[in-house]
Amino acid sequence: MNKVSTDSADLSLISSIPDRAVVAISGFNMATTPEYLIRGLYKRYKDTGHPKSIFIETDALPAAPGRALDAVFEEMYENNDFDFIRGMLIPFLGFSPWMQKATLDNKVAIYGWPIGVTVYWFREIGSGRPGLLTRIGVDTFLDPRNDSGAMNAKAKEEKECTVTLMPIDKKEFLLYRAPKPEFALIRVTSSDKLGNLTMEDEAIRGTVFSIAQATKAMPKRGRVIAQVRRVLENGIMNPRQVEVPYPLVDQVVVSPAKYHWQSSSFEYDPRASLKLPGEVLPESLLNPTHSKSTVDQSIVARRVLSDLVDLCNKHDGPLLINLGVGIPATISPMLEKAKLSDRIITVVESGPWGGLALGGVDFGVALGAFALSTIPDMFSNYEGGIIDSAALGFLQVDQGGNVNSSFISTKLTGPGGFPVIAEGAPRIYFAGTFTAGHGKYRIEDDKFVIDQDGPIVKFVKKVEKTFFSGKEAMKNGQEVFYVTERALFRLGENGLVLEEIAPGIDVDRDVLKRMEFEPKISSDLKEYDLGILKDDWPP
Repeated sequence: MNKVSTDSADLSLISSIPDRAVVAISGFNMATTPEYLIRGLYKRYKDTGHPKSIFIETDALPAAPGRALDAVFEEMYENNDFDFIRGMLIPFLGFSPWMQKATLDNKVAIYGWPIGVTVYWFREIGSGRPGLLTRIGVDTFLDPRNDSGAMNAKAKEEKECTVTLMPIDKKEFLLYRAPKPEFALIRVTSSDKLGNLTMEDEAIRGTVFSIAQATKAMPKRGRVIAQVRRVLENGIMNPRQVEVPYPLVDQVVVSPAKYHWQSSSFEYDPRASLKLPGEVLPESLLNPTHSKSTVDQSIVARRVLSDLVDLCNKHDGPLLINLGVGIPATISPMLEKAKLSDRIITVVESGPWGGLALGGVDFGVALGAFALSTIPDMFSNYEGGIIDSAALGFLQVDQGGNVNSSFISTKLTGPGGFPVIAEGAPRIYFAGTFTAGHGKYRIEDDKFVIDQDGPIVKFVKKVEKTFFSGKEAMKNGQEVFYVTERALFRLGENGLVLEEIAPGIDVDRDVLKRMEFEPKISSDLKEYDLGILKDDWPP
């Protein structure tokens, strides 16, 4: 077999993947997702019935709606054939409606470890260790006293991925274990004729090197297949740019361009992988992939940004913050517009530092970033508390300050990067609307007016699943805030404390009666600054 082939039809090594194989696949939405290899693997199953019952392990989510693994699951439903995949270790399902459906329908065993845990697990396996030992996940759904990270009944029954409680020096740690990968499908930009791999056109660096190492590690060395856009001559690659050296690569396959997009909504934009000299991002880009925010969502983002600006003014040097998916991601274009991005530096869990963080299905990609870390290296900034602050979304908050970020009976997106970022950040803003469902809101006479409130209560007595533990946060000395369009709460020793309300809000009618528990009310209850109600803020 020729290791490097310019024939896109040469999927010979994929044809050697046996039934019940453990296959690692890279991908953060469509960034670093080897869509062509995924399609080739599934086509072989449809044509021959093999390989069947494979187990997939991934660093984030190799899919977007109608693309890559989401398209595979859609076909599995169309054919009513679920023999191809027996289970998956996958941190995030949010942009794959068909994988969410398969999880809720209990068709495939789904284990939802956080991104930071999964990518470090790949590194640990690559180092020959039995698993990942960490405090991340204690007192949450990842804890074996709760769900052990199992996202459905099939996962709880089969237990291919396990979490074990291990006390060390009177502290509780968790040991994460999963099957070692036997094959890896990864994606880069270029290969030389030896098989050295570079990522110059990729929007992120992802976890491709760690996945390759985990696959190649003893006791049983696996095989690594790389999807590329082009093959170059030997001797012209800068060794500093080689992401995966050729001894770790078994086959290189050139993909048609239509299966090698930088991100979910565009094939290639140089600003997603290059920082050009003197580059200025025009206002028209602020932000092409964010849907227009509603009145209530905009107020939430501006209220968080207001606090970040105050924090930055008191901070010695630039402020390093993480922005999560959803409302927090909309803070990035506000920073660009206000020319604050050199003082408030955003990082995204997929690896970009600075630039304009994109949202929606392009979340994880930044235009004009000044640095790109691997995903494992970026998560050291979170778990180690290197960042100064984080803004993350939420589905539910309870009276103990616990947060459910991604699990309700009708919606299941998986933990993503949330548990690691939330547990590691010294200061956290959980940013979301106060209620859910269809509501009607407006600003009139410098007041926030509720014409029709959302019907779904989000501040509940007990969250359905705990992805962030208020009790552990207090032990760790974290500062925690819950920011909504009408009220801001702080986490205190005995639960939530109402600190601020928006102008025009009646505490009893608009806040307390729309919660399932009664928070403590600060003796110094304040109103939001009027500026954040206005569309032109920050000026």
